[in-house]
Amino acid sequence: MPSTDKKVLGDDVRLGRLLMDDMRRGKLGQAYKRDLADIYRFYLTEEQREQLVGMGSLKRFFWVVRWLIRNLLFRLSPSRRLLLLLVPFLLILDNEFQWGKVHVSVRLAAWSFLPVLIVLMLELKDKLLARDEIEVARQVQISLLPKTHPTLAGWEVWSATTPANDVGGDLIDYLEAGGGRTGLALGDVAGKGMGAALLCAKLQATLRALAPEAPELAALGDRLNGVLERSGLDNRYATLFYCEIAPGDPEIRYLNAGHNPAFVLRNGGIETLAASSLPLGMLPGVTYAQGREALAPGEAIVLYSDGITEATNVAGEEYGPERLRRVLLSSGAGSAEAMARRVLDDVGAFLHGEKPHDDQSLMVLRRTG
Repeated sequence: MPSTDKKVLGDDVRLGRLLMDDMRRGKLGQAYKRDLADIYRFYLTEEQREQLVGMGSLKRFFWVVRWLIRNLLFRLSPSRRLLLLLVPFLLILDNEFQWGKVHVSVRLAAWSFLPVLIVLMLELKDKLLARDEIEVARQVQISLLPKTHPTLAGWEVWSATTPANDVGGDLIDYLEAGGGRTGLALGDVAGKGMGAALLCAKLQATLRALAPEAPELAALGDRLNGVLERSGLDNRYATLFYCEIAPGDPEIRYLNAGHNPAFVLRNGGIETLAASSLPLGMLPGVTYAQGREALAPGEAIVLYSDGITEATNVAGEEYGPERLRRVLLSSGAGSAEAMARRVLDDVGAFLHGEKPHDDQSLMVLRRTG
């Protein structure tokens, strides 16, 4: 058998095995259900989903189909849109015509799948090319994450971040802040995907450049806001909780620019460190304030992104800040890593296999002595 034929036969065999493996995979029903839910959320606007509430089943079905098809066509390029619109005409061109002795039979319905296949192949080609570029971006973003957690006398720090997509808009970073201090940052850029990842990288680079020279964190917030606001990106801003610690010093100084309130675990309860101002890059001329907080041995500060508290399970329930509080209070006097892992495990159990819709980041800063 020629080598070309052997290669073709080998490819066919591998494809057959792949299809068999696909059919043997467990929980295929759940996978299809998640895919349909993703289609529903992606192609239907929030306003359209709200209009569907209260409709009868039959009316709801027809409106969903109508909006899905219309919104799909809006998102396609003109050439691909026209190809898909050709399908219904091919389906009805299934007639016979007679002109005198000339008999013409038009049977094009069987070919109606061809425009759909062409559009599918073109869209898949675009996706694969984009995936290669996103993979490079993902590797770059991974390289910007801290490789180890800082070790400072009297402090214990542990963090983790998981993007909802291949690249994310959450920032976790440790940096040299000058004067022997270490800076800890957890930020959240509005949105997801490549745009959020690029702005996240800009925020990280700007923070690393400005933080070592900032005498006060209020001035640091002002300068960060000015840099991001001058970028002029519509609907793109970032929340940030940034703090600095020093070996043996029980006090931290912090800046909360529109981020979720940090939780302070103290005396068997939880206090909060609320934001002092708006997120970075939202408006020009915003002023920020520096806060200070002293921790006793065993006390901890927990920072988190919206992806933790807004994690939504298949029933549409949010994890919520109150559940996070309960898990932290029940974690006892464990290490920073143990506290963080307990939260992440609880969020995973809550989602029960549902894919997160937002990046999830968590940082625990614990005073040890």
